[in-house]
Amino acid sequence: MGFNCGIVGMPNVGKSTLFNALTSTAAAEAANFPFCTIEPNTGRVGVPDPRLAIIAELGKSAKIIPTQLEFVDIAGLVRGASKGEGLGNQFLANIRETDAIIHVLRCFEDENITHVEGGIDPVRDAETIETELMLADLESLENRMNSLVKKARGNDKQAKESLAMVERCLEVLKEGQPARTVEYTNDEAKTFQMLQLLTSKPILYVCNVEEESAATGNSLTEKVSEMAIGQGARVVVISAKIEEEVAQLTDEEEKKEFLETLDLEETGLAQIIREGQALLNLITFFTVGPKEARAWTVRNGASAPEAAGVIHTDFERGFIKAETIAYDDFVECQGESGAKEAGKMRQEGKAYPVKDGDIFHFRFNV
Repeated sequence: MGFNCGIVGMPNVGKSTLFNALTSTAAAEAANFPFCTIEPNTGRVGVPDPRLAIIAELGKSAKIIPTQLEFVDIAGLVRGASKGEGLGNQFLANIRETDAIIHVLRCFEDENITHVEGGIDPVRDAETIETELMLADLESLENRMNSLVKKARGNDKQAKESLAMVERCLEVLKEGQPARTVEYTNDEAKTFQMLQLLTSKPILYVCNVEEESAATGNSLTEKVSEMAIGQGARVVVISAKIEEEVAQLTDEEEKKEFLETLDLEETGLAQIIREGQALLNLITFFTVGPKEARAWTVRNGASAPEAAGVIHTDFERGFIKAETIAYDDFVECQGESGAKEAGKMRQEGKAYPVKDGDIFHFRFNV
């Protein structure tokens, strides 16, 4: 599925360094000047999931294929971006196409790396970008008003619903709050999502610190945490430089030893990927066989046919049933045969809501 997270931030905060480490490529040129990223770079990364290796071993699978998450490295935003400053319009359009925002904040001092605002203040930087996104949303909604009002006067039902939602969003934005704080019912969700507002996207703050603070954070990350708590947002502390170094190591034992010397249990990237999945409200299900054990991503609350459709549209179109084993049962029974013998394999129909960790074999007929 095409879920992706846009990596945003002010220029020179470590976005491209982080992106390079995430994708283990040099696709994004990390350089010490604003706008070195002119086009958004896109990379896919495997989502770490220790369950997959266990399933593969029990299923005697020849290959392991993790589910993937897409990251988009978007060029640095600056004050005035909503009015086109710093190639702002282009970058705002790139953000609009993503499902969630990874907001990188610079939480380290380094006189050799310039900052467009002249000093280090991650909370100010976060507020600057949030303000620019809110201003862009305000302009977008106000531009739609005249057309919606005319259609609503002509008793266009959809226009009336859209107009009511636009008015509610404008009220919230004018109070200085992002669109993600707008309350709406399940029935109104589609109308809200169709507005494609920048500030409606879920957000994860990533504090980029110096290497010495990667395990503990610092006074700047504490300020970001306070801000995030007030917003109900999440925070991850990483050192992009460490992540860059780890990405260059190919041996897993070497990586582990290197992290241990820094008092780190896992890479910051593993945290970001995991939080990115949570941010998008995604869950994982598995398929397993002699050829491969594979993880798949689906939105939380999806039905069994929707999960089947992630594998192939024919599976959803001709869905009959899903032979289902819970992950814990699969492990406890030492695989599919044991689960069948223990009566732990279930036959689930079209209404079944997928659970995280479900192992499926879909029956279909087209």
